[in-house]
Amino acid sequence: METKMPFPSQESNGIIILKAENERLDSNIAPELKTQILVLAEEGHDKVLLDLSRVVYVDSSGLGAILFGIRQFRDRGGALRIFGAKERVQHLIKIAKLEEVVLNYASEADAINSFSE
Repeated sequence: METKMPFPSQESNGIIILKAENERLDSNIAPELKTQILVLAEEGHDKVLLDLSRVVYVDSSGLGAILFGIRQFRDRGGALRIFGAKERVQHLIKIAKLEEVVLNYASEADAINSFSE
């Protein structure tokens, strides 16, 4: 029996891309994101992108999971960045005064290129 992962991943040029499949990144799904982040970090990955293009709602636990990921990879000399965040999600990041911590890119290509800047 195959279960649908809420954050299927693919690798592109050493960068792991996690795709949020749910419209909500909230307390129901945030623990799964944290678990997946820990697994990736323990496997030695240090560049991770989180595709939020399908996400229309993020709550504090979802934002907390993103911040958790940023810390995990930063502590290992890497980075977690997001792309495709809708205006509502960007607004939450801005209200929390985290726009300099949670780097959001308009497209996957922009986010991938940010690792070589």
